[in-house]
Amino acid sequence: MATWRNWAGNQKASPVSIDAPRSVAELAALVARASEQGQKVKAVGSGHSFTSAAATNGRMIRLENLNGILHVDRATCQVTVGAGTRLSELNTLLDAEGLALANLGDIAYQTVAGAISTSTHGTGKALTGLAGQVVAMKLVNGHGEIIECSQSVNPHIFDVARVSVGALGVITEYTLQAVPSFRLRALEQPMRLDEVLENAHDLASTNDHFEFFWIPHTKWALTKRNNRTEDELQPLPRVKGWIEKTFMENYAFGAVCRIGRARPSLIPRLATALPSSGSREYVDQSFKIFASPRIVRFYEMEHALPVEALVPALREIRAMVDRKGYLLNFPVEVRFTKGDDVPLSTAYGRDSAYIAVHVYKGMECQPFFRDVEDILRAYDARPHWGKMHYREADELSKLYPRWDEFITLRNQLDPQRTFSNAYSDTVFGK
Repeated sequence: MATWRNWAGNQKASPVSIDAPRSVAELAALVARASEQGQKVKAVGSGHSFTSAAATNGRMIRLENLNGILHVDRATCQVTVGAGTRLSELNTLLDAEGLALANLGDIAYQTVAGAISTSTHGTGKALTGLAGQVVAMKLVNGHGEIIECSQSVNPHIFDVARVSVGALGVITEYTLQAVPSFRLRALEQPMRLDEVLENAHDLASTNDHFEFFWIPHTKWALTKRNNRTEDELQPLPRVKGWIEKTFMENYAFGAVCRIGRARPSLIPRLATALPSSGSREYVDQSFKIFASPRIVRFYEMEHALPVEALVPALREIRAMVDRKGYLLNFPVEVRFTKGDDVPLSTAYGRDSAYIAVHVYKGMECQPFFRDVEDILRAYDARPHWGKMHYREADELSKLYPRWDEFITLRNQLDPQRTFSNAYSDTVFGK
């Protein structure tokens, strides 16, 4: 019996088999056999989810052989890709075609299917997350049938299934709306947190992509403004870029985290080193600026809330951290996106801000995460489907106006619950 662990190491499973089908037909036959035999099936990507969404004691399917660009429509800039393609690989392949995705998250280890299915988003107040860039998709349902869907073919399945958390079937490919490749001018600089909060909505509105990281135990935030530009490439020099992006943000930061884990009382003093890196400005291809290397491992919880609720919610979190004396060696990340029409997207029907909290791997995270979640509940916050949270179906159903449509489609596509596991039973019911 095989053993599987996720990237953060907080989830593990012992599936009866781990299969890597080489074609959609082979995958469909595997699902059909498993369904006939009453076996559970779960597809897994890179394992970057912090929840047990992909865990199973049945048959685990890796999609690594369903990868790469399958078709490019240059007239529309639409690109069909295998669901097992990692975002990092897709970015490089798109760049070679003179194309790019309009918005990306800050980590590119995930597979396309894993990122889209859990409502991964990036930042940009005028832009949606990845699911909003999907124009067609193909999946294998619980009967082993291959279903193609788009706005014109099986439109209701397409509408609802773009964010599915693996509960509707195994997604085999997507057609994504890309854009011509573009450059970003990145400006990264520390600012006082109070100043950022006073101007958060203006900063988000006047920059194509804006995010910030509050450093707990300090009055500082690290801000990132990324704006489209026609300027010539001015990347960080190779050595300077490695020192600042790889060494300082990973190896040095990892050492600080390890010291803090061994001696938590030092964390507030260690935190003062983070905002001292100063400002930097550079121009590079968009995908090279959106995503950065992440070597330090952690646990994460993130919630999406109405954008107007961001400032009061973050102030409450800051006060709670001070009041309860939590010692936090990871920044609190804040991002923004435009609302979308994807029923289970965390940004469905509303422009959204995202508050993400992190705890270094090996340290206790549950009390802090639960306290943050209790605060965010009051702001109708929706948890990221791939990150830690403590919500169940009864509560989640009230946060999504089209929840019943999703459950109805689940009953249609997977009536035997071939794709269910403990996580899906918790968040969607049995």
